[in-house]
Amino acid sequence: MSSEKKQELQVAALENGTVIDHIPSEKLFTVVSLLGLQQMSNNITIGFNLKSKKLGKKGIIKIADKYFCDDEINRIAVVAPSVKLNIIRDYEVAEKRELTLPDELHGIVKCANPKCITNNEPMPTRFRVVDKEHCIIKCHYCEKEQRREEIEII
Repeated sequence: MSSEKKQELQVAALENGTVIDHIPSEKLFTVVSLLGLQQMSNNITIGFNLKSKKLGKKGIIKIADKYFCDDEINRIAVVAPSVKLNIIRDYEVAEKRELTLPDELHGIVKCANPKCITNNEPMPTRFRVVDKEHCIIKCHYCEKEQRREEIEII
């Protein structure tokens, strides 16, 4: 049986819900945390270090009976830009999406500027995404720019 067929079988086991696929293995648990999965009571399957032609190794998350809003899902694009999202209804893939960075990030990323007001006052961070392809973001308050590799998730 081809690995593609096996992958389909893994996904087909979900009656309704969301499959988040092609997560770089080293980012899998960051994604789990970003979505707050540890607080959910839904049936959740997490695959770690699975073989992937594209990534070498990847992670996959299947969440039964849960659909996320764009805002929740697009946060993932900050840490894992190549992620594919499959919406499952009645064991069928009803919708496939590739994640994109939103125009703004609220309360997700820590500002790298120690003098920024967000690091000195109890307030949420706010960043404008200035380059979606290379994930360059700019702090709304102090205007410090950060690249994906410098970004620290709150």
